[in-house]
Amino acid sequence: MLDRSQQICLLNIARNTIEAYLKRKEILEWKVSDPELVICRGVFVSLHKGHQLRGCIGYIQPIEPLYEAVIKMAIAASTQDWRFSPVTMQELDDITIEITVLSELTPIQNISQIEINTHGVQLTIGNHSAVFLPQVAKEQGWNKEELLQYLCRKAGLSDDDWKMPDARLSIFSGQVFGEKKL
Repeated sequence: MLDRSQQICLLNIARNTIEAYLKRKEILEWKVSDPELVICRGVFVSLHKGHQLRGCIGYIQPIEPLYEAVIKMAIAASTQDWRFSPVTMQELDDITIEITVLSELTPIQNISQIEINTHGVQLTIGNHSAVFLPQVAKEQGWNKEELLQYLCRKAGLSDDDWKMPDARLSIFSGQVFGEKKL
């Protein structure tokens, strides 16, 4: 678990990175020495405008130091989320940033192991894969079955494909923190 000063550091990195990238296409270099922030972890950066999602991209797997992943995912969430047009400098003041730092994936055999609002879920069937962060099911008001149906849809599958023998489900938890809502 990251403490509040570590959370603030990552939120500042994300906001300043987005601003520099939108203004000058510049990727700022950061010197971070806090041992917790240089550990490789999975992370998602989510952008909200009002109560609406404005961008969300991340890494499930811990492939690079946390602060470096935040830099890359902040840029990606603001400019590369295919569901949204790129964030503009004019709207940046209206955007709040949320970061979700992930635990490692744990394969499960039964959906009874999924705890809504505690676990994020990844579904993989062949070349199809999708993920929802821990907070999504609660925000949407979904139960476990609805979560899995929407996960199938997100992966381009039929609603009940999560029941197929070759479906692989994994759970993870996340520490979610963000800027105060405007």
